[in-house]
Amino acid sequence: MIITLSNTKISASINTIGAELSRLEKNNKNYIWTVDEAFWNKTSPILFPIVGRLKNDSYSINGKSYELPRHGFARNFDFKIENQTENSALFSLESNAETLQQFPFEFELKMEYRLTENGLEITYLVSNKSNEVMPFSIGAHPAFAIDNAFDNYSLVFNQSEKMISHQLENEQFDGSVREIEAKNGKINLDYSLFEKDALVFRELESNEITLQHNNEFILKMIFEGFPYLGIWTKPNAPFLCIEPWCGLADNANHNGNIEEKEGINLLQPQEVFSRTIKIEL
Repeated sequence: MIITLSNTKISASINTIGAELSRLEKNNKNYIWTVDEAFWNKTSPILFPIVGRLKNDSYSINGKSYELPRHGFARNFDFKIENQTENSALFSLESNAETLQQFPFEFELKMEYRLTENGLEITYLVSNKSNEVMPFSIGAHPAFAIDNAFDNYSLVFNQSEKMISHQLENEQFDGSVREIEAKNGKINLDYSLFEKDALVFRELESNEITLQHNNEFILKMIFEGFPYLGIWTKPNAPFLCIEPWCGLADNANHNGNIEEKEGINLLQPQEVFSRTIKIEL
């Protein structure tokens, strides 16, 4: 089911499957890319309870092994609509027999979408309903439309800093890094940047990133409280993903214990974890 929110300036459409943002419009322009399965079949999946790929697609906890697909399972489930107004909606997914086979914790994942005067706020709420500490990751993966030549676009960070990308090899980190050319926090986009998968930044000073076209403002994302950021596209694809994460893919040398995984969040019983991203158009 598609849920549509609107105010006087902006509208957003969210699919209950995966609570996935599928459109974000202002002045008849859709800022989210339109799916072309020749490139990718998603628009803005939720990454939970892991971000990226596990080594051997498996992990261990309390002496038992479990399997999880890349980016987890939340994006594949139909979320319940908890509440809806003209300009906001709250979706929820609770643990069930299927999730417990892959992730042995009782949880509730809520996604709140709220239109603002100039954009959209997306809040991620994770509740640990079990009686033990719950290790998890969560991340955003929105794909923004690229309507013209890719190399006419740029990303501008709100802090001027060294842009050190951590390299992925077979979707795992191998310890290698490369510095991405940036001047005053600005990266000029080119498909060659993504020949070896996503750019992945850890512990950035920046918490805002602006997408520009020929130096003109397209949109800004504010991602306070997310320690990692992925930037990704595919060769010649008409989209760019800007991905704030609370979690990372496995290191190639990881021992498999999810509680010792880099970037994992350890949520105490009955506690709630909350993060919000803001998209300004």
